[in-house]
Amino acid sequence: MIYRNFQNLKLSALGMGAMRLPVIDGDDTRVDQELVNKMVACAMEGGVNYYDTAWGYHGGQSELAMGRALAAYPRESFYLADKFPGYDLSNMDKVEEIFEKQLEKCGVEYFDYYLLHDMGHDNYGKFQEAGAFDMVAKMKAEGKIRHVGFSCHDKAPFLDRVLTEHPELEFVQIQLNYLDWESPGIQAREAYEMITKHNKPVIVM
Repeated sequence: MIYRNFQNLKLSALGMGAMRLPVIDGDDTRVDQELVNKMVACAMEGGVNYYDTAWGYHGGQSELAMGRALAAYPRESFYLADKFPGYDLSNMDKVEEIFEKQLEKCGVEYFDYYLLHDMGHDNYGKFQEAGAFDMVAKMKAEGKIRHVGFSCHDKAPFLDRVLTEHPELEFVQIQLNYLDWESPGIQAREAYEMITKHNKPVIVM
């Protein structure tokens, strides 16, 4: 496994995302825990140490499944990323409540990486109004978050705005594929270059 120095941590170049876990009878909310356990065991054996989940994946079951699978390993042996579901505006008045529930579902006392999920020009103001930036700063100060960032499908100018207005954000997760490098719609190159212009690490979906 190749590792990258990421904010003074040794992260595997490939991580395991938990958005499309194996399910039972085609039901997206019925995660096959036995298979997930085997997948995580295989990943850990292969040197993968970065695991990514989110509140909305598998109808709320992804965090539970990953928490159960990772419980078999020492907490210091993996890095866990989770996300606040601000894409659903009905969650905006439950920022801290959702965060505490996520810790409980994942069975951990802190997240190594915590993201404001799917932030774009259409909901950016709502994240601010809801106090999401203040919440993650508070949780980081309390040791419940190690590194704060956001995920984004928006264009380079929006990334520039967020990183200028919130330099405390430490990393950005974006959609990036070599096939989309010069795509006018996705703007993969422009997005990547804008993030690195702000000296922030990029995590690829």
